[in-house]
Amino acid sequence: MKIEDIMSSPVYVITPDEPISYARKLMLKHKIGSIVVVDDDKMVGIVTKSDLGKRLAQAEPMWRRRPIDKIPINLVMTESPIITIYPDASIKQAVDLMLENNINNIPVMKNSVIGIVSKKDVVRYMSEQSLDTKVSNVMGECFISVHRHHTINHVIDEMERNEVNKIIVIDDAEKAVGIISTTNLALSTMTDYEGKLSTKSIKMARRPISGGEKTYRYIKEVPLVAEDIMSGPIVTININDTVVNAAKIINKENITALPVEQDDTIVGMISRNDIIKTINKLD
Repeated sequence: MKIEDIMSSPVYVITPDEPISYARKLMLKHKIGSIVVVDDDKMVGIVTKSDLGKRLAQAEPMWRRRPIDKIPINLVMTESPIITIYPDASIKQAVDLMLENNINNIPVMKNSVIGIVSKKDVVRYMSEQSLDTKVSNVMGECFISVHRHHTINHVIDEMERNEVNKIIVIDDAEKAVGIISTTNLALSTMTDYEGKLSTKSIKMARRPISGGEKTYRYIKEVPLVAEDIMSGPIVTININDTVVNAAKIINKENITALPVEQDDTIVGMISRNDIIKTINKLD
C-alpha cells in the first residue's frame, strides 16, 4: 500500500499574514491537524496543532500583549524547506521520516501539494491490520500527571520541564479523569481579548455558623485549571490488549494516546508514536 492510499485530501491552505485565530477555526471546523501555508501559490511553511499549542503556551511578553486574532501565521509556522513525500512512497517510508524528524504531518507532493499524510492516517491504517503485538510490548511506562485543579500555567510548566506533549489529569483519589495534550492547548479557548490566559468566576461558600447551611456570598475570579481544557472522560486500555485494538480506540475517539491500565491502576501510556513504530511487524 502507498501513501496516496491513506493520505488526507483536500489540503487546506492559509497565507502567512492570516491570523492564527483563522487557522484554529479551520482546524476545528474540518477536524484537521495541519494547514499548509502558501504565498503566491508556493508552499512556504506548515502550521500544526502542536505549533499552536506550543507557541501560544509561551510566556513571552509578545504573546501576552497580542491576542490570537492579531498574531500572524508566519510567527508560529514551521518554515520551508518542509519535509515532503511522493504519493507512491511506502507507508513505512513516511513513518521513518516522521520518527526521524519528530514531525506529525508530511505534505504529499506531485508537482504541487495533493494531500497530507499524518500519524493519525497511519494509526487508522494500523487499526485495520492483523497484528497480535501486545500493548505491554510497545507502551511507554513513564507518564506525567497533574491534579485537575492545577492551573494551566502549571500544566504548561510540567510539559516543558518534562519535555512531553501530553499529560494525565487525576482527581483527589488519584484516579485518571482526563488528558491534556498540545491539541487541547491549541484548540481550547484559553486567552482573553488581550491574549492573556483566561480566568473564570466561581461562587465561594461560607457557613454563617459551624455546621450551618452553606450560603453563597461572593464570587471569586480564579485562573483556568486543568479540568477546564482536558479531554475526558478518560478512555483506557488494558496492558494485555493488542496494539491493533489501541489503534482502533485512538482512531474512534480521535485522541493521540491512551493510558494503559493494569489492575485498575495507570501503569503507562500508548501513543500514536508507539503504534506506528510497529509497522515493521506487518507482513
